Amino acid sequence: MRHSLLLLLLCAPSAAGEYAVLESGFRLKIDHHERVGSQIRLFTTKDGFMDLPASSVAAIEAEEFVPPEPVAATVPIAAPVAAPPIQPNAKELVRMAAINHGLPPEFLDLVVNAESGYRQDAISSKGAIGMMQLMPQTAAALKADPHDPGQNVEAGTRYLRNLLVQYENYPDQLRRALAAYNAGPGAVQKYNGVPPYRETQLYVEKIVGAYRRTLKQQPADAR
Repeated sequence: MRHSLLLLLLCAPSAAGEYAVLESGFRLKIDHHERVGSQIRLFTTKDGFMDLPASSVAAIEAEEFVPPEPVAATVPIAAPVAAPPIQPNAKELVRMAAINHGLPPEFLDLVVNAESGYRQDAISSKGAIGMMQLMPQTAAALKADPHDPGQNVEAGTRYLRNLLVQYENYPDQLRRALAAYNAGPGAVQKYNGVPPYRETQLYVEKIVGAYRRTLKQQPADAR
């Protein structure tokens, strides 16, 4: 099966509020939103908040809300105290980056696990840095600080998406993109596909195999 960049992402129903409609087509249930410079801050009950580039948010839709029947209060209720914003952890950074760039979060999770095991302090023998193992020259080209977790994941995801676009007309698009991420586009061009490097071949097959198993475990209407 040929892989495309986007898979259908589903949003589970919850309490009334708003929906953020992303350029990728994903509708994210939120409590409310606000503009912060060039970012749109999306507030959610579960995750606190996340910041996305305004250009990635196509629309904000209000959810129709039917209030419950009023209940007579017998005990004064204290005003709720707002919890401090929850800062994204490593898993959340990866999920947000995947959504922002139109990639399945499950796929990007497998890539980060294969690259670094989610260790931001990981540095390879060749000098690749952080969770997505960015080479310094790649990070510089993407104008990102590879030592910053957020910038590392964002830049690595953007680079991976660009590779998927580059090879979208090939039947082995996914394998070529992963091989190029691991060994460089030059190696893929030289061998017209996954290069005969044992490390790269194991890397590609590990991710592709795990992702196929993930897809088989999903309901048919969620693929």
